[in-house]
Amino acid sequence: MEGGWVEARDTLREWRDTSVRDSERISDLGEPLILDHSSKLGDELWLVCEQVYIAALDIGNYDLANVCIEKLSDRFPKSFRVQKLRAMELEAKGQFDEAMEVYKELEKEDPTNAAIRKRKIVILKAKGCYGDAIKSLVQYLQTFMADHDAWLELAELYIKYNDYDKAAFCMEELLLSNPFNHLYHQRYAEIKYTQGSRDVARQYFAQAVKLSSNTNMRALYGLFLADGDDKKKDNQYAAWTAKIISAKYKDVWSEDGFESSPASKITPAADLPQLTASVTNLLGQLKLRESTA
Repeated sequence: MEGGWVEARDTLREWRDTSVRDSERISDLGEPLILDHSSKLGDELWLVCEQVYIAALDIGNYDLANVCIEKLSDRFPKSFRVQKLRAMELEAKGQFDEAMEVYKELEKEDPTNAAIRKRKIVILKAKGCYGDAIKSLVQYLQTFMADHDAWLELAELYIKYNDYDKAAFCMEELLLSNPFNHLYHQRYAEIKYTQGSRDVARQYFAQAVKLSSNTNMRALYGLFLADGDDKKKDNQYAAWTAKIISAKYKDVWSEDGFESSPASKITPAADLPQLTASVTNLLGQLKLRESTA
């Protein structure tokens, strides 16, 4: 580690910037940095301590977590953020009621702190109180309406209760704010498919395929299923999707000596113009509904 502490520091820095949460590797890289090279890190030490602390909680290395939190507490004795981190240790140990009390006290100090309110929702989910988690998320989104992760989480919670209408509404909110995210189109299509709206599902699966340039396999399979109706005489999109899926498998097999298929060169822009164009009209209807609500 003597000659590689700079590389370890740079790796942890990169992972912080890209939100990588490989807890075991972060702990392995961060522990010698904190124990043997903390004086070389300058003010970055505190960011490393927080990063390694959360990773240590993930893997149950409470000795390392205690080293990190003590360093942070010594440097920031009355820090709101450090108190939140200590509560996260209670969560990791399964002491949910104690952690909730800490978060409630912190929320009284700063009612606008989104991170604290999210931690409370996490505890409700961990305890299996999904109904309360939904209520808390709805209240949270009344204040933080632009939080995409919260809308996604709310949609998943509604799906647990088989409330697909509300789950679809959550995804519609996300589509309005970010219409070029193929994962949002895919998830919305899956919900509509579950509801039995195969035509709508087919259009949004197709849009997800187009936006992802044929890389979203769930959307490809979804389009195949949504268009594969035995009552239809012409399942052109299902046939097209089957070629793409087959080509992708052959591309993988070609790495082991199998021959690849030219079907992988098919582009969605050439084959799905009418189907994906209809999604634009549907998004326009959603925006009109939003403006008149």
